Amino acid sequence: MITKVLIAEDHESANISVQKTLEELSITNTSHAYYCDDALNKVVNAVKAGDSFDLLITDLYFEPDGTKQVIHSGTELITAVRAIQPDLKILVFSAENKPATIDLLHRELDVDGFVRKARHDAKELKQAIKELAQHRRYFPRHIMQLIDKKNVYAFTDFDITVITLLAEGVLQKDIPSYLQNKGIKPSGLSSVEKKLNQMKEALEFTKNEQLIAYCKDLGII
Repeated sequence: MITKVLIAEDHESANISVQKTLEELSITNTSHAYYCDDALNKVVNAVKAGDSFDLLITDLYFEPDGTKQVIHSGTELITAVRAIQPDLKILVFSAENKPATIDLLHRELDVDGFVRKARHDAKELKQAIKELAQHRRYFPRHIMQLIDKKNVYAFTDFDITVITLLAEGVLQKDIPSYLQNKGIKPSGLSSVEKKLNQMKEALEFTKNEQLIAYCKDLGII
């Protein structure tokens, strides 16, 4: 059951919106923090008082305003609060949309859920909180499908270099010269073409443009 929630959000309008959503779920015991350091202190003090939070809802990005802070991002905050209260449920509420970042939250930081700030996000936020209250994790299905597709193919440094060059406008036939100048092997045109074909085949693409767009969406390049 979720009855006590901490909101870490540096934009007042978003903070109020999250509080309103919680109230609609009959969760009124809420606290908020505009800075990560403040949020961590609230978690520490609540644990010491024997009145811990059930859920932390946090953004990933906090805009600097000149106030001195030790913790500057939501990912740092997540790591810090986990060390203080390992059983605290964590829901990320962010405008982030790169599957690579969400994959990091899911697999490495082990957060309980993710909701993207977008149209109809209040409805999705409610659904996520309901799922977390039932001890289930919540991640958008389309995001997880992209992540699963990414894991089908393990991108190498060579792959990323070739895709990055294409994305920067370098013609495929000119890539070998760049690779040779940088001492990167293999550097032959046939090797470049073979690699691109392998990636497109694994990911079911037919054009380099599709591969580039996909890698940008994933945050690989």
